[in-house]
Amino acid sequence: MASPHRGRSKHESWSIDQITKSEFFHQKLHEYGLLEIAYAIEQVQGEHLDWNREDLGISEQAWNKVIHRGIKPVRVFAHPYVLQNVHRSVGYYQKLAMVSLKSMNNIGLSITSHETGRSRRPMGEQKARDVSRRLNELISRLIESDDTLDPREFDLWRGMTAGSTAKGSWQNRKGDRTEDVIKGIITRRIRATGLLIEQSDDGRKWQLEDGRTIEYGSEPDLAVYDRDHGLLVAVEIKGGIDTAGVLERIGAAIKSLSRAKQENAHSTTVLIIPRVSMTEQAERELAAHRSD
Repeated sequence: MASPHRGRSKHESWSIDQITKSEFFHQKLHEYGLLEIAYAIEQVQGEHLDWNREDLGISEQAWNKVIHRGIKPVRVFAHPYVLQNVHRSVGYYQKLAMVSLKSMNNIGLSITSHETGRSRRPMGEQKARDVSRRLNELISRLIESDDTLDPREFDLWRGMTAGSTAKGSWQNRKGDRTEDVIKGIITRRIRATGLLIEQSDDGRKWQLEDGRTIEYGSEPDLAVYDRDHGLLVAVEIKGGIDTAGVLERIGAAIKSLSRAKQENAHSTTVLIIPRVSMTEQAERELAAHRSD
């Protein structure tokens, strides 16, 4: 007969895993900017653009289906002007075409830096034309394959691509998933409260308006410094729920946080770890170092 404790532990493990996964995917929704970019594109006055269908890779059948449904072409087809002037817009059409970033890289049209927003420099004119043409060829085929055209389906196409991309990130991150989620929660909170003044290009260093700096790293996973770069807070995040490796995870965290105390004895040290992963021995090990 299974013990009640084992049943609770199993349920808690399941809950932690699923909450982490749900938060991870929800975080990716905002990271990809699906809504913000779509709203920005809808503000473009596409009727003033030159839509040379042959040059842009748009089939006549797909174009006519879009026009006859009263849909603005800019919502469906990529245009070089939009790719060059609407930040991250290439990701909108890439997801609409249901093509991966890796696939675009394979044909020599890397768009990753523009899709993620890391590059603030506008896409070159010739590249914008080449990318538009490739994406429109795919989008045209998708439109042609539908007997009827429903504008709401475009959001589903983008959502399917985003979900597939997020799933790949989820599988690749493995043990870092919880760390990603917690960092994402902190990041959104900072943005929402308007504390952020500046961030580094790689997004790992944040300058706050009160002079403090937040840095994401490996040891510790997250650190807060004062205006003189004195350590204020050190955070270690250990998200694994497997009890077999908990002592190793705690040991690594203790070493990192001990170094933080050596740097500043008055700093605050924080360890984030799922309770379900803790064994009695792990609890004793952690308790022995709480006063360090």
